Amino acid sequence: MDMMHVRVISPAASTARVEALLAGDEAVVHVIVVPGAARSPAGDLVEFDVVREGATDVLDALRGLGLDHDGAIVMENVDAALSSAARRAARRVPGLGVDAVVWQELEEKTGEETQLSWSYVVFMIVATVIASIGVLLDQPILIVGSMVVGPEFGPLAAVCVGIVQRRGRLVRRSTVTLVVGFAVGMAVTVLTTWLLTAAGLVDSSMLLAERPLTDFIWRPDALSWVVGFLAGIAGMLSLTSAKAGTLVGVLISVTTVPAAANAAVAIAYGVGHEAAGSTLQLVINLVAIVVAGVLTLLVQLIAGRHAGRRRTELGTVRR
Repeated sequence: MDMMHVRVISPAASTARVEALLAGDEAVVHVIVVPGAARSPAGDLVEFDVVREGATDVLDALRGLGLDHDGAIVMENVDAALSSAARRAARRVPGLGVDAVVWQELEEKTGEETQLSWSYVVFMIVATVIASIGVLLDQPILIVGSMVVGPEFGPLAAVCVGIVQRRGRLVRRSTVTLVVGFAVGMAVTVLTTWLLTAAGLVDSSMLLAERPLTDFIWRPDALSWVVGFLAGIAGMLSLTSAKAGTLVGVLISVTTVPAAANAAVAIAYGVGHEAAGSTLQLVINLVAIVVAGVLTLLVQLIAGRHAGRRRTELGTVRR
């Protein structure tokens, strides 16, 4: 079963309402109340477990009591729970925990990805430079390496969440992070290409030569959209699924960072048509990922609302 552990700091005046809310929800088990235990902020400590398929409604109700402002709400995933009560809750609540999206958790995860941090910029630079060398050497292994290092899916996912949740500020911050990251990565790659050329390690003939293994990067076609779209679905499911692991390698088939690197190298050597093709490839993949991510989230949102209605209906029947 898939569960979340929630720790709440509740002002003493609100604790009775919190207890009543939790007692009336079939998704909640293992409730613990310790009066006066919290010090910062001051209040009562309330802990409980909730099956993932019912977590969003419970967390929304807690936020409705103002606990995210007057107290605190902390969530973490439960790796394993040996509990008959938990198994009964999982059977009672409609839906599958592995498919459930806990929107509050998703918002927090993607919100962190909108920050234009030094580590994000450095990862983008490293990924783009690695890809540029892979382009010149026609080495797919370096292209794959750059995709693994590239950090661009974080802000792309945040754009998708912002669109679905109608949070314009999140979309703007994420877009700025993406644009600045790619711009800086490409600018440093242009400079690096010039330096490597001056050192005699690379030259323009390497870009102009036949590159059967990597020339797809600057030759976009219909399949570019298909691959980007499928990767967007996989990436979003990886982010929302309770069973998903790390995002490393999720976008292994998408030419975002490699396309930006190819464009930068082409700019450095003044090869206009290849720079234009690479830029188009980049745009196609970014748009495809966002469209796929938004559609995936919308499907999950609709499915979650349907499960919520079923849960309400079943709860009414049982009462």
